[in-house]
Amino acid sequence: MNSFNKKELEFYQRHLMLEGFGISSQDKLKNSSVLVVGAGGLGCPVLQYLTSAGVGRVGIIDDDCVEISNLQRQFLYHVGDVGQLKVKVAARRLMEHNPNVEIETFVERLSVGNVKGIFSKFDIIVDGSDNFETRYLINDACVLLGKTLVYGAIFKFNGQVSVFNFNKGPTYRCLFPLPPGADALPSCAEVGVLGVLPGIIGSLQALEAIKILTGVGTVMSGKVLLYDALNQQFSKVSLKLEEKNLDIADLELNPVDISCTQAPEKMNLDSINEISPNDLVEIFNQNPNTNIIDVREAWEREIDLISPSLHIPLGNFSEESVLELLPVDFSGEITVYCKAGVRSMEACKVLSHLGYKKINNLMGGMINWQAENLPVELG
Repeated sequence: MNSFNKKELEFYQRHLMLEGFGISSQDKLKNSSVLVVGAGGLGCPVLQYLTSAGVGRVGIIDDDCVEISNLQRQFLYHVGDVGQLKVKVAARRLMEHNPNVEIETFVERLSVGNVKGIFSKFDIIVDGSDNFETRYLINDACVLLGKTLVYGAIFKFNGQVSVFNFNKGPTYRCLFPLPPGADALPSCAEVGVLGVLPGIIGSLQALEAIKILTGVGTVMSGKVLLYDALNQQFSKVSLKLEEKNLDIADLELNPVDISCTQAPEKMNLDSINEISPNDLVEIFNQNPNTNIIDVREAWEREIDLISPSLHIPLGNFSEESVLELLPVDFSGEITVYCKAGVRSMEACKVLSHLGYKKINNLMGGMINWQAENLPVELG
């Protein structure tokens, strides 16, 4: 009892009176540490509930700033926080909520160079990332360092939760042995996500972390929990350990190469070039009649667009529609853009199949365009 002051006892009283949890479990939380990778849709509920639960030291690593589109699901941030670093805003809010915990921030992107140094400081790792490169790096570092990993993922209306490398149990590579192509699962920036979904999945991740730290309940190791939000349905699938996935040497801790230009075997994409926003400005200055195509939805163009540009939503982007709207000069230069560069690459493939020879995909789409502070009106 002496390890908690009066304010802490008041703060955690619902835990302390909980049969099967009590002072012993609360003490374990106080003397534990958790690193949350990513302070976005999943990271926000994980951070909120771990801090509320009384985990002694909570780490946050993220290098992003708050954007207005984050506020639909990332409840740690307010309109006035737009443009500020997520980790700084999150740390401030969490400390205001529970001053009894320590918040450690890392304003950087997780990489091969920093992952071991950061991970070694924490008991368990919670994955709140949103891309395959980071997920494989997190998994491999956890295996190498013997850290338990709490995994969560969301896509549109569906989510997944599991615990990897718990007592040498299955790892992320047992679920996904090989990285998929970059366009196998577009990001939330491209396809959207139901706002409450990351709250549900992130809360489940926080629950698993608390169970691991306290020894209460059954840990979701060897199983993957699947959630279908539209049908309000949970299901579980079993996952077996592949022993080879526990054998990760330090020299193998390399970034997974997943490029947006990665394409299925036998598909020739030599005619497609990835260009930067400044490249497009230069192309337009040299030839104001160059064709620029926007494959986003109409409502997206109401927020921002590059002008002049022809609007052909990806859902309507067929060979027939393209031939009706574009000149049949297959040697002419065409640039395609969307929000982040994924949908536009799909459109570029259609153009390549039709026989167009000079096709440009705008890397990062409107996200990069805005980051470069380029004008919406070309010329």
